[in-house]
Order: sequence, then structure tokens, then C-alpha cells
Amino acid sequence: MKPLAGTAVIGIGNEFRRDDGVGWAAIALLWAREAQRPLPAGTELARCDGDPGRLISLWEGKALTLVVDACFPPVAQPGRTHRWYVSPGRIPYPAAAGRQSTHGLGLAEAWCLADRLGHGPGRLIVYAVEGADRSLGTGLTPAVEAALPLLARRIEGDVCRHDERTRRAGFEPWSPQV
Repeated sequence: MKPLAGTAVIGIGNEFRRDDGVGWAAIALLWAREAQRPLPAGTELARCDGDPGRLISLWEGKALTLVVDACFPPVAQPGRTHRWYVSPGRIPYPAAAGRQSTHGLGLAEAWCLADRLGHGPGRLIVYAVEGADRSLGTGLTPAVEAALPLLARRIEGDVCRHDERTRRAGFEPWSPQV
């Protein structure tokens, strides 16, 4: 088995469903910030519609994957951001259908499948941003839009901390561990 290396930051969503586009908007902001705040070498930024096969192909072989997605809990506080991580073998329980995700098969199901097939990332960090509007249309609601700068800084911090830990452990960042 090939050693895990690199980082993937994946924004999940649909930019034509208002706040469901927050994952894509976060990636767009990170792309824009990269000119002034480059992320460590080996960091890949990607947008995804949430299809489990595409998610697996984006995070397969990565030592760290960060995923940004919208969630729509019954009592939402738009812009509030939740962060959690899952390690291999610690499978998250899928949410009840339609409760918080706008995807038929969600992130938890993709993670479970990837983990069972041996194609998951080493570590998964999820940022779920509470949204208010998932109707047809473009543009985020003001509260969700306002959450983006802090979200980008938190993601950059996670990526840089992971890179620092890799270097302290005596490995060249993002190179295979021999």
C-alpha cells in the first residue's frame, strides 16, 4: 500500500442552490488568497458536487482531507460553523435522510465506503456551515457570506499545522514516508 501524502481541501455543494454553495465559495476564496498566503506544497483545492465516487477520488491517498459543506439543521443559525474530524476506523454515523445534507448519499456514506475499501484519507476534518436558504438561485445569504473569511483562516491553519507536524516528525512535507 502506498504511503499517505499531501492534503486535499474539498468544497462540496451546488452554487445554484444559494447557501448550499458555501463549499464552492470557500474554495474560491482560498484560491484568491493563495497569491498572498500560499498553502504548503502538496495542497490541492477542489470543488465537488458531493458524488461519493468523486469525493473518494479526490481524497484517496491523502494524509489530510478537509471538506467544507453546508448543513441545514431544523433550527439553523446561518453562518455558524461546526468542525469535527474522523480518523480511519472511526466511522461517523450517517445523518437521517434529508435532515442536514442536500445530497442523497452524503459525506458520511462516502467516508464509510472509502474506509471499507481502503481508499479513505488518513485524517478527515469536516467544516459544516449552517445555511438558511437552499432554494434555486445564486449567491449566499449575508450571514453565510460573512462566515467565509474566518472559515478560510481556520482551514489555512489546519493545513499549516498538519504541514508543521509532518516536518517535525522528520519527514519532508508531502513526500512518501519510507
